[in-house]
Amino acid sequence: MGRNARKRISYVLPLANGAGAGGHRLGVNGLAVDPANSILYSGGRDGVICAWDLNLDLRRQNSDDRDPFADTSAPSYKPPPTQFRQQVQAHTHWINDIALAQGNEALVSASSDITVKVWRPAAQDVLPPQTIGLHTDYVKRVASPGPRENWVASGGLDHKINLWDLNGGGQKLQIAVGEDENTAKGSVYALAATSAIIASGGPESTVRIWDARTGKRITKFVGHTDNVRDVLITQDGDTILTASSDQTVKVWSMTAGRCMYTLTMHNDSVWSLHSDDPQLSVFYSSDRSGLVAKSDVRNCAEMDEGVSVAVCQEHEGVNKVIQAGDHIWTATSSSSINRWNDVETAAEVALPESYKWHRSSVATTRSRYPSPPSGSSPLNGAVPKIPFKALLRMSNTAPFPLFSSKDNETSTVHSVNMARKPSESMSVADQGQTVPCRQLPDFSIEGQNGLIKHHLLNDRRRVLTLDTAGEVILWDLLQCVAIKSFGKRHLEDVVPEVNTRETVAHWCAVDTRTGSLTCVLEENYCFDAEMYADELELDKDMDFREDQRINLGKWILRYLFCNLIDEEIKRDEDFRNTLIQEKSHITGRPTNIQIPESNLNGWNASGPASGSTIRPSNGFHFPPTPGMAIGLATPGLPPSSAGHSTQQLNPLTPTTEEGSQLEKSITQQSQQPKDTVDYFSSAPPPTNGNVKSATETSADSTQENLPQSPSEEAPTNQKKGKALFSKKFNMSFNMKKLGITSSTPDTSAKPAAVDEKSEDSDSRSTKTDEKVMEDNLFGFVQKMRQGYEEQANLGAGAIQSQIAPSLPNETPVLKPPPSTTILIQEDRPDSGGVADLFEGTVGTLGQQTDLIEKCAPVWLADVLLRNQIPLKDIVKVSFILEPYQNVLPSISADGNNRLNANRMLRARKILSYVAERIEPAPEKVDEDALKPEEYLELYCQNQLISPTMTLASIRAHVWRGGGDVLLLYKANGRKEIKHAPAPGTPPQAGSTTISEGKASSDASRSSQQSSRGIVEGKAC
Repeated sequence: MGRNARKRISYVLPLANGAGAGGHRLGVNGLAVDPANSILYSGGRDGVICAWDLNLDLRRQNSDDRDPFADTSAPSYKPPPTQFRQQVQAHTHWINDIALAQGNEALVSASSDITVKVWRPAAQDVLPPQTIGLHTDYVKRVASPGPRENWVASGGLDHKINLWDLNGGGQKLQIAVGEDENTAKGSVYALAATSAIIASGGPESTVRIWDARTGKRITKFVGHTDNVRDVLITQDGDTILTASSDQTVKVWSMTAGRCMYTLTMHNDSVWSLHSDDPQLSVFYSSDRSGLVAKSDVRNCAEMDEGVSVAVCQEHEGVNKVIQAGDHIWTATSSSSINRWNDVETAAEVALPESYKWHRSSVATTRSRYPSPPSGSSPLNGAVPKIPFKALLRMSNTAPFPLFSSKDNETSTVHSVNMARKPSESMSVADQGQTVPCRQLPDFSIEGQNGLIKHHLLNDRRRVLTLDTAGEVILWDLLQCVAIKSFGKRHLEDVVPEVNTRETVAHWCAVDTRTGSLTCVLEENYCFDAEMYADELELDKDMDFREDQRINLGKWILRYLFCNLIDEEIKRDEDFRNTLIQEKSHITGRPTNIQIPESNLNGWNASGPASGSTIRPSNGFHFPPTPGMAIGLATPGLPPSSAGHSTQQLNPLTPTTEEGSQLEKSITQQSQQPKDTVDYFSSAPPPTNGNVKSATETSADSTQENLPQSPSEEAPTNQKKGKALFSKKFNMSFNMKKLGITSSTPDTSAKPAAVDEKSEDSDSRSTKTDEKVMEDNLFGFVQKMRQGYEEQANLGAGAIQSQIAPSLPNETPVLKPPPSTTILIQEDRPDSGGVADLFEGTVGTLGQQTDLIEKCAPVWLADVLLRNQIPLKDIVKVSFILEPYQNVLPSISADGNNRLNANRMLRARKILSYVAERIEPAPEKVDEDALKPEEYLELYCQNQLISPTMTLASIRAHVWRGGGDVLLLYKANGRKEIKHAPAPGTPPQAGSTTISEGKASSDASRSSQQSSRGIVEGKAC
C-alpha cells in the first residue's frame, strides 16, 4: 500500500470580539446577487461566504410593479437596510471569486486553498460547502454558463481551466492554457462562459476563446498590453468585452476576429466588469483607483458614441462591482460592502452655458441618446440630469465631451505609458476633476475587525496580533483564547513589554491570512518544543517531578481532540466487551492468567512474559525525571530513555531530548581504562504498559525490560568495537536502526520477549493484513482490534485496552473553547498547496469520529491513543565550563572542560554538576543543606545567569554568537566550599564521584542515577 501524502493539523482560535457577529473580517473579493429572492452573497479574504437580505424589489420591470407610495427620486426616500442572513466558513484561504449557478440555487466559490466548492443555502438539509474540484494552485476565477447548465468553469494559477459537474460528477473537462503555444505562461485571471464557449485572460495580455464542449481553442485575441483582469460574453457569443491593467476596456468581435473598440474611460488598471444586459449595451466597470463607471451604448451606431458616467468613487480599489435593480454594490479591501444608487444614463446631460457653443457637431446632439424606457423615470416626471463633471470620455476617438485644446495630440492619441489626467475629460470652461454622481453610499454593510499582522513571542506560546481597527491583542496558543488587549497601539511598541528571554524550539506555524489566528502542526516539528512544568500558571496545584518538562505539541493535541479520545475509548470498551461475550459462548476453556481487579491504574502483578500476559496500564506514581540528573556518561549511544522515551510511554514521559544529558565525550587525553564502561546505557524501567512500536526488535525489548550491569553488558568484543574513529569524532550510532543489539541478551529471555511482541504489538500483522489496513486512524484502530481478537483466541478472560492517552500529571488539563476550529489537511507536493480533508470544532469532534478516522494520520493516532511521539535526535549545546579567575578548582583533572548538554538543561543543573565535581561527597544527607544554585553562581558575558535559564536561552540571548558558550562559575560566599579529593583518591562511602578507571557495575549504576546531563566534549 502506497504511503499517503503528508498530513497536518491546524486549529483556528475563535475571535476575541465574538464569532457570533455576522460579516467579513477582511476584504471582499466576490459578489453575487439573487434578484428573485433579493439576496446578496459575498466572498471574502477571510474564507467566509456571507448571505445578506437586501429587502429590495430587484425584479421590477415596468410601472405596474412599482410601489405607488415609494418615490425613489424623493430626497427623503430611503431604501430599507440590508440585514445579515447567514454565513459559512467555506475556505481556509482567500475566496477569490463566487458565482451563482443552477437557477441561483448553487453558489460556487473559488479559493486560494486550491479548492472549488459549492454551497446550497436554500436546500432543505443545508450542508457545509462541498468540494467539487481541486486545482494544483490558487483558483482565481469561477464562471457559470447560465442558470440551466449543470457545470461551472474555474481557472487559476496552475494554467488550467477545469469544468466541474455541479451534481458531484467530478471533472468534466480540462483545458491546458498556453500548452499549444509552448509558453510557460497561462495563469487565468479572467474567465467567462456560455453554454458554447469559454473566454479566458491572464498576465500574457492575451484573450483566448475555447470550445466548451471539446476544450479546443477556437481563437485568441492579442491587443492588450497588460494583465487581462475580467471578461464578459454576450448572450449570442459574438461580442466579448475585456478589462485590463493597461487601463482600457476592449470590445472584440468573434465574427470579425479582431478588436472593434478600445474604450478609455478609466485612468487606472481596470479590475472588474459587470453587465446583466444580454448584448452588453449597458455595463459597469471599476478600477484600482476606486472609480466605478457606467457606460451606455444603446441606440448608438458606434460604441464610442455612447455615454460613460462616473457613478461613485471608493477610497480604494474596487475588486468587484455588481448591479441589480436601482442599486450598485462594490467590494474592496475593506470588510464592509457599500451600496450605491444607480445613475440613469438615458437622462439629459446638464451642460454648462459656456459649453453650448461647442455643440455644433451632429455627434454631440442629444438625439443620439436613447429615450428613457418606460417605467424608468420617477412618477412625478422629474428626470435628474447627469452632471457634466461626471461624464467620462468613452474613447480617444469619441467626439463627446470635447477635450481641452491645450494638448490635442496627447488627448487624442492613446498611450499606455502616459496616463490621462482627469482634467482632460472636462470642457474648456471647466478644468476641474471628475466629480462622481454619488458622493456617499446609500447604505454600508458593515464588516468586522480581522487580524492582519502577528508576532510570535520568544516563548512560542503567546502571540501578539494587530487587527484592522488597530487594536493589539495578546493570545495564548495553548489555551486558545485572547489574554489581554493593549488598545490601539503600534504592534512593535508592545512586543518588548511582553516578550521574555526564552528560546523555545519551533513547533508550530502561525498565520493570520484569513483574519483569524491559525496554528499549524506538522509531524516533523510539532513535537520539538518543551516547557518546564513549574513555569505553568494553573488553576489548581499539581505535583510534578523536579524539572519536569511538557511537550507543547503533544499537550495541545491531547485536549483539542479530547472528545475524539473519549469516543474512541468508549468504542474500544464496547468492542472488547462484545468480543469477550462472543468467545465465552464458544468455549469454556480457562484463561492463562487471571488478573485481579484493582482500583489503582498502575502496574499489575504479572509473571514471566507469555503469550497472554496483560500489559501494565498507566500509573499515577511520580518517578524521577529520566535524564535530568547530572553525572558522567560514556560516549556513544544515548540511554534508552532518550532513544525510546516515546516508546516506553511512561506516565510522565520525558521528551526525546531528555536522555543522556551529561555524557562524556572522551578526548585523546582522557580516554584510558574507561573503555570498559557501558557503551550502551540502559534505560530506566518502564512505567507505562503500553505496547511498543514496531520498530523495536525482540532483543531490544529484552534489553530494556531486563537491564544488566555495565560489566555484564560490555564483553570483550564490544570493547574492541569502540574504534578510535567513532571516539575521535564523538559519533553515536543508532545500532537499533541497523538491527544490531547493544549487548548479547540472555537467550533464555529471548523467547518470552518474542512471544510478548507477537501478542501485544500493534504491528504484528502479516503481509496480507498490511494490504487491508489503511494508513490512517481507522487502520490504527483495526490493528488494535485485531490484537484483541488474537488475545481472545488464546483464551484471555479479560482483555485490557491498548488505548492509553497521556494523563493530567504529564499533560495538565486544557480547556480550549468548543468553537475552536480543527482542520486536517493534506500537502499537495506538486503545487505547494494544501487540501482540506476535514473541518470541525473541538465541541463536535466526538460526533464526527467516523469522518476523522478516515483522514487522520497514523502519527496523530499514536499521540492521542498511545501517548507516543516520533523519535527525534537530541539537540545539544556545546559550552566550556571554567572557574571564575581560577578561584575554585576545575571540574576536570585532565583539563577537558568542554562539555555539551541538552539545550533545555537549566543553569542550576550545571551548578549541581560543578558542585559534584569540585566538592567531596557528603557523608550523610542533610535536608537543610544549601542547594548548589544557592551558593554557586554562573556567569556568561559578565552577566549573572538565572538558575532557571536554559542553555538554549543563554546561547541566544546572552552569548549571542557562534562557537562554544563560555560559562564561568564562582562562589557567592554563603557556604565554605571544601575541595574534592585529588584525582586517584578512593571515593568515600556515599560519594557520587565517578571512577576515572575501570567502572564497576555498582559505580556505573550510581552514575546513571546521579545528577548528570552534560557530556564532556573533545577539547580543541
